[in-house]
Amino acid sequence: MFSIAAVSGAVLISAFPLLWLPVIPEQKDILLLLAAALALAVFLSRVAWVRYLVLCLLLLSWSLLSARQMLDMFSVFGEKPLTVQVKITRSDGDKRHELRVVKLDGRYLFPAPGVVLRNSELPVPVCEGQTWLMTLRLRPVHGRLNEGVFDGQRYALSQMLPFNGRVLKATQLSDSCNLRGKWLEQAKSATAHLPWQGVIIALGFGERIDVSADVKKIMLDTGTAHLMAISGLHIALAGGIGLLFARAVQFCLPTPMIGFRFPLLVSFSVALFYTWLSGMNPPAVRTLVGMGIWAILRLSSRKWSSWDVLLCCASGIVLSEPMAILSESLWLSALAVCGLIFWYQWVPLPRRAINRWLRPFADLLYLQTGITLLLIPLQVVLFHGISLTSLAANLFAVPWITFVSVPLILAGMVFGEVPSIGQVFWSLADKSLVGVFALLAGLPEGWKELDRRYQFLAFIAWWAIVIWRFGFWRSSSATAATVLLLMTFPFWRKPEANSWAVHMLDVGHGLAMVIEREGKALLYDTGNAWPGGDAAKSVIIPWLKWRNLQPEWVIISHEHLDHIGGLKSLKHQWPALSIRSALRWEEHEPCFRGQQWAWQGIQFEVLWPPEEYEGSGNNRSCVVKVSHGGFSLMLTGDLEASAELTMLRKRWQTLEANVFTGSSSWEPKFVQRPSTESRFRQRGAGFSF
Repeated sequence: MFSIAAVSGAVLISAFPLLWLPVIPEQKDILLLLAAALALAVFLSRVAWVRYLVLCLLLLSWSLLSARQMLDMFSVFGEKPLTVQVKITRSDGDKRHELRVVKLDGRYLFPAPGVVLRNSELPVPVCEGQTWLMTLRLRPVHGRLNEGVFDGQRYALSQMLPFNGRVLKATQLSDSCNLRGKWLEQAKSATAHLPWQGVIIALGFGERIDVSADVKKIMLDTGTAHLMAISGLHIALAGGIGLLFARAVQFCLPTPMIGFRFPLLVSFSVALFYTWLSGMNPPAVRTLVGMGIWAILRLSSRKWSSWDVLLCCASGIVLSEPMAILSESLWLSALAVCGLIFWYQWVPLPRRAINRWLRPFADLLYLQTGITLLLIPLQVVLFHGISLTSLAANLFAVPWITFVSVPLILAGMVFGEVPSIGQVFWSLADKSLVGVFALLAGLPEGWKELDRRYQFLAFIAWWAIVIWRFGFWRSSSATAATVLLLMTFPFWRKPEANSWAVHMLDVGHGLAMVIEREGKALLYDTGNAWPGGDAAKSVIIPWLKWRNLQPEWVIISHEHLDHIGGLKSLKHQWPALSIRSALRWEEHEPCFRGQQWAWQGIQFEVLWPPEEYEGSGNNRSCVVKVSHGGFSLMLTGDLEASAELTMLRKRWQTLEANVFTGSSSWEPKFVQRPSTESRFRQRGAGFSF
């Protein structure tokens, strides 16, 4: 038999492949893996490591089946409009709704897939808990597969909201709201006149839709954005309050009735209530699962180390929901707990030297310092930056909001049926937020963006603690200094001589390419734009910053929005950026046939259009040949077959290239040439042109 820690480790090891597998195996292949594991169990069960391998393979099959089930839903739900029975799980009361598909063709679905409806007006007012019969056109959420850029698909899968939907027809089956929906509407009505209503609703119900952009920016700059979600901190706080309440009740009970099980039960019940109040959002549910596992371990009457508890809780969460391994919030929570255990064990606080009146403040400072230093690596990887003011901000924001604002908000909910009392608590909650946000706004802008060079240096706090505790600075100073020097290696490493790189970014519908050389970048097209955003803001700028590249030139192929959409944002970010195109616009350098120039030692030659060309649209695409070191690349934009043939007749001698790139049609004679090695075409998901 295996220990619980060994089984927990196997659960996590078996879920990790979901992070890096490029393709999830088909169901028949997963069943073959399962059969192989059972065969090993039958014939080689006496070998200890084989038994552990069998356990890992069985758990891997479970993880893969969970992912495969999700992907199979993509193919089934995305083919044609579906008439389904749904339950509203979240709504802003206007055009944005989240729902669960509970019935399809008379069959209940488990797990019920989540759908997000945007810009969808329904015929009658909507609230949580209502049941509807809807005809929906569903599309799987698509992410952007770019280094250093937010992956929307991964986030959607971790939140169990894999589909975006559009309503074709909707009929209400049940108009009754659930209790949470009624409380939410009641709270919104009672706080409508309060200036901090959006934050109150976010803290009380986990609904962040009404939080203003200014408040979100303040919290991002100060590293306090985690307070706006009902997450592990709030669920654990609710459980702690339940535990203290149960212990207070036990003071009134006879000694034989006092035990540790009753406080655990009350603590878990209160945490369950608060999780329900949050709308059962995945991070809160995962915290509840972890608390349940912790309670079970406590009830086992065995002594468990902090590391055992962390391992069991993390594995229990992943076992119950394998797709949780994709959740950044789970990684943040797990590393935060891991860091705190490491911090308290390796850097113990000398309690005797602290005055007992200052001890609470010292404990808080000690806790926040540990979290701030040890969470830096994950912040750099996930958010590409750190907040320089987070330590100071969290020192007063976390205890104030946790022990003052949130209890006042909960009291407002409890006494909501008595308006005269409830209104007092709502007003006090609003006033409590005025002060804390005034202090947060008064802090200097602290968000510091970091690029990928800082990934290793971010671990310096961890390594410094190890050096100090083991005394390496005395016994192995050379080794300690070498490791610290290696952490800075990306800063002084020089690129290979004569090396250059071409990147085709994933911007969905549209085109964006980057030519990189010695820390500088030249862009060919800038992707699409849409109401409220563009490809530059969401993809190109974060990608360039993460790779520490300075863009110097942009070549615009033609005037269509899916190629020029991000230009304005790029120009705003880097005002000195030079632009070249065939559009004859102000501040645009010309891009016509016959022009040649060099950039960073790379040769550029324009092959199309001729200067006298009067057309527009795709066939005015600026076609550029890029050459360096015996390798050539042809950037063709959206050039169509007719223009390709014209160019082929007049310039066939110069059309040899190793690689062709574009996003429109290609004439076979144009690309099927002896020197052609590869052809790349950019196509967005669901591309219909």
